[in-house]
Amino acid sequence: MTRTRRGFIARRRRSKARSCRASFRGSLLRPQQDIRALASSHRDRKGQKRHFRRLWITRINSLIRDGWINYNYSQLIHDLYKRQLLLNRKILAQIAVANQQSLYLIFNEIIKNANWKESAVVM
Repeated sequence: MTRTRRGFIARRRRSKARSCRASFRGSLLRPQQDIRALASSHRDRKGQKRHFRRLWITRINSLIRDGWINYNYSQLIHDLYKRQLLLNRKILAQIAVANQQSLYLIFNEIIKNANWKESAVVM
């Protein structure tokens, strides 16, 4: 029986592991650490999206509550959808940080045509 040379597949596996290890500091002989780092990076990218969305919502809500006592974030988003305005939370938060007066103009337009009896909170 002839000798089988383990060439292509094993070499490809080792070179892939070696290329992954080159980017991680201090993990020349620990491939498990590389696998864990790849899994963590994937998980944390999802968490970063979640974190930024919470940050945008917090910024918008704090600015709204400064101006009006009986108006909050959920009512604003509801009125945006009712008016079919295509402004996402990221853009609204950027406007809130950069220029509050233009955001107040947008809110006044929304509030002017919204049915206040429907969205007012009774205190």
